[in-house]
Amino acid sequence: MDQAVLVAIARFPDRGHAIEELARTDEDFRSLCADLADAEAAAVRWQHSSLPVSAARSAEYRDLARDLASELAAMLDRHAQ
Repeated sequence: MDQAVLVAIARFPDRGHAIEELARTDEDFRSLCADLADAEAAAVRWQHSSLPVSAARSAEYRDLARDLASELAAMLDRHAQ
């Protein structure tokens, strides 16, 4: 299974089956999963950085990941209807 899809499932473990199903059929959903995975990874990288801007950048990427997760949840909700 694609790593980005696994990140989405980790964010929404109770919706794992729906995530897998939608990821198999919807390229936009897979792209959103990849964006979420990238944002979460960037937040972690910045969190471990020693640069002065690291805390701010990590927070920005955590906010982005939260927004992407909300969009992902909305797509899942629309697909469930």
